[in-house]
Amino acid sequence: MPRDTHKAYWIGAYDAINDTDKLKAYAEAAGPVLAEHGGKILARGGASKTFEGNEKKRIVVIEFPSMDAAEACYSSDGYQAAHDLLGDSAVRDLFAVEGAD
Repeated sequence: MPRDTHKAYWIGAYDAINDTDKLKAYAEAAGPVLAEHGGKILARGGASKTFEGNEKKRIVVIEFPSMDAAEACYSSDGYQAAHDLLGDSAVRDLFAVEGAD
């Protein structure tokens, strides 16, 4: 099945947050860029429970209409400018996963 037929999800898993002001500036700048690419925030920093692995300080889940849209968003000049604002303010893993049927 072509990639464009499934939704995709960015998952940001934060191990540490070193500067909340920089994180806030990043989030404010990234928000409109995510929306431009069809991104919808499903979860952002709410309560979470770790069942296996290392506990995370913060988890963010963003839904995109496709993996192509998720990749285009990350690669966009607008997102990269927002990402530059994040700098060293957080230690995180950010990855995309394609949704299931």
